[in-house]
Amino acid sequence: MIGKICVFGLGHAGLPTSLSFAELGWTVVGVDYDSEKVKFIESGKSPFYEPEVDVLLQKHLANGRFVATSEAAEAVASADVVVICVGTPQLPDGGADLSFLRSATATIARHMTGYTLVVQKSTVPPGTASSVVAPILEECVPQRVQYDLAVNPEFLREGSAVYDCLHPDRLVFGVDSQRAKEVFMELYGPLLDGDQRVPSEQVGIVVTNWATAELIKQASNAFLATKISFINMLADMCDASGANVLDLARGLGSDPRINHHYLNAGLGFGGQCLPKDLRGLAAYGKGVGVDVNILESVDVVNTSRVDRILDRVVSLLGGVEERTIAIWGVAFKPGTDDVAEAPSLNLIPKLVDLGAVVRVYDPEALGAFQEASQLSDTGVYACETGLQAAEDADVLLILTDWYEFIHFDLSLLKTAMKSPVVIDGRNCMNALEMERHGFMYSGFGLPPVGI
Repeated sequence: MIGKICVFGLGHAGLPTSLSFAELGWTVVGVDYDSEKVKFIESGKSPFYEPEVDVLLQKHLANGRFVATSEAAEAVASADVVVICVGTPQLPDGGADLSFLRSATATIARHMTGYTLVVQKSTVPPGTASSVVAPILEECVPQRVQYDLAVNPEFLREGSAVYDCLHPDRLVFGVDSQRAKEVFMELYGPLLDGDQRVPSEQVGIVVTNWATAELIKQASNAFLATKISFINMLADMCDASGANVLDLARGLGSDPRINHHYLNAGLGFGGQCLPKDLRGLAAYGKGVGVDVNILESVDVVNTSRVDRILDRVVSLLGGVEERTIAIWGVAFKPGTDDVAEAPSLNLIPKLVDLGAVVRVYDPEALGAFQEASQLSDTGVYACETGLQAAEDADVLLILTDWYEFIHFDLSLLKTAMKSPVVIDGRNCMNALEMERHGFMYSGFGLPPVGI
C-alpha cells in the first residue's frame, strides 16, 4: 500500500505532477533544493505561470495533501514512491546534462528506509536508467532496504500540464519486476477508475523495459517537431506557388494516418521539450553510430524561421532602421510564461541591431523575457497592453497566438498603428477580417492581403 509520494524537483514538470497526485488523493511531499522557490510555493504561489497550478497548490496546501521542502532526507525516508523530476539541461553538443539526476539519485539512495519504488520521470537518453541510475542505487542503497527502479516518462504540455496529468492519453511504465508494475497500477488507479477521471479503456498503457520507456519520450517529441518543420517547409512552398497552407494542412490532416495535430505553419517550435529532446535524440544517435540526418534537418528548418520573418519585415518596410515595430507575444506558446527557445529571443535582438525601436507586449512572459534577453535598455520597450505596444507602430509582428490577440478589436488596432501592416508569425488571425478592416496582412504560406 502506498502511503506517501515524494517528488524530487518542483519545476514545470515536477510541480504539476506533485499537485496532480495530490488531486488524486495521495499525500505528496515535493523536494527542491532551491529554498527560495520552496518558500514561494509554501506561500501558495507557483514560481512560473501554468494554468490551474495556483488553484491546486492553494487547495492541497490547505488540506495537507501537499507540502514543499528543501530537506530531502525526511521526505525520502517517509515515502513509498520517490519520483525524480529534476532537470536534464541541454549540453553544448545537444546531449543531456545528467548531473542533477545523479545528485538526486544518490540522495534518494542514502535516505530510503523501507521498500521504495524509485521512478525516473526526468527526460533522458535511452540507457540512462541502466547505466547511470541503477549503478548509483546499487552502490548507495543500504543492504537491508528493498527497492525497484522504474521509468515513467511525462508527456506534459506547457500551458496544459495539469490537464495532461489528469487526462493522459497514455501511461508508459518501464519496469523490470512485477512488483514495480503493481505499484504503478496502484499509483495511477485513482486516475483510471475514479468517476471523474479518464476511463481506463481510453488510456494506452504501455508496459516495457527501461530503455524503451526512455526512448518513447524523446521519440514522441522528435516526431512532433518533425511534423512542425515539415508543414513549415510546405508553407515556404505555398509562398512560392500561391497555395494556401491552411487548406493544405486540412487536406493532410484529414488523413487519419497523419491527423491535424502539429500541422500549424509559422515560426516553429520552442520551449524546454521539443528542441532539447530533438537534439538529445540526435546526439544519442550519433553516439551509437545511427544516421540522424532527419533529426538534424528538422532542427535546421526550425531555426531558419526567424530569418524568414525578419526578411519579410525588411522587405515590406524597405528596412527597419528607426522604424517602430510592435511585438505581440514573447512566450514560445500561449498559456505559459516560458521563453525557452522562443523566436522572440532570436528575432528581437536582430531587429535592434538593424536600428529598429521595438515595443513588446505579452500577457504573462515579459518578466521572463527581460531576464533572459537582457535587452531592457537597448531599444526594447515593455508595454502594459497590446494596444500600447501597437501605438504609432510601422508594423505589428505576432509571435505568440494568445487568445486576446486573436480576438483583439481590429478597428481599435488600426486606429492605433501608424501604418496598418501585420505580419502573423502564427497564422492565427482571420485574413478575411484583416482585409475587411483595411490591413496589409502577411502570414506564412498564405496569400498576402493588401500587399
